[in-house]
Amino acid sequence: MSTSAQPISIAGAELTHPRHICAFFNSEDEEYRVLMPFIRDGLDCGQKAVHVVSSDRRDRHVGRLSAGGIDASAAQDSGQLDLRIDTDVYLGNGGFDGDRMLQAFERMASKTAEGLSRIVCQMAWAIDHPSCIHDLIAFEARVNDVWARHEDAVVCVYDLAKFSGAVVMDVMRTHPMIIVGGTLQRNPFFVPPAEFLRELEERGIGQPPASGIGV
Repeated sequence: MSTSAQPISIAGAELTHPRHICAFFNSEDEEYRVLMPFIRDGLDCGQKAVHVVSSDRRDRHVGRLSAGGIDASAAQDSGQLDLRIDTDVYLGNGGFDGDRMLQAFERMASKTAEGLSRIVCQMAWAIDHPSCIHDLIAFEARVNDVWARHEDAVVCVYDLAKFSGAVVMDVMRTHPMIIVGGTLQRNPFFVPPAEFLRELEERGIGQPPASGIGV
């Protein structure tokens, strides 16, 4: 990581390092209202955009970008916008593999001449794969080591209506920055990765902390 990261603003505040953010929303409308300026500003600056969405939401996502003043087709054609399907990214080998995912995000990081990417990952795929929840949460802690070495801004989007309170709390504790109520803030609940992973092991390796379904 360079000693002087390029400034990035999102949800009413400037990001500090590391730029690993969990963003909690109650609706798609709220999600795009908060994230669209962040997405548009990055594309306007010539930065790389990587968006991970579900296959059934892909066309809707492109439509939202277009409605926000972004020529998504042109951005994809130029390679500036990299639109990926969530299950291909997270479950590419038929299951969730945290080690493989660390390598995938390392490859994704800081690959542009401008020195950073803005990465938005919609995490709803995990609802349909509850057996992956424990490993996903462990990965969210582990991947902080990747983002500590890079300037990229990474937003993990969670729908509050779909995930249980226990999962939301664990996700929150693995991210140094948080967006809640449409506002970015440094996360007072963040737990250093090594400490959090020890806690997960004490719960029982391979056992999900709670159902992924919202309560």
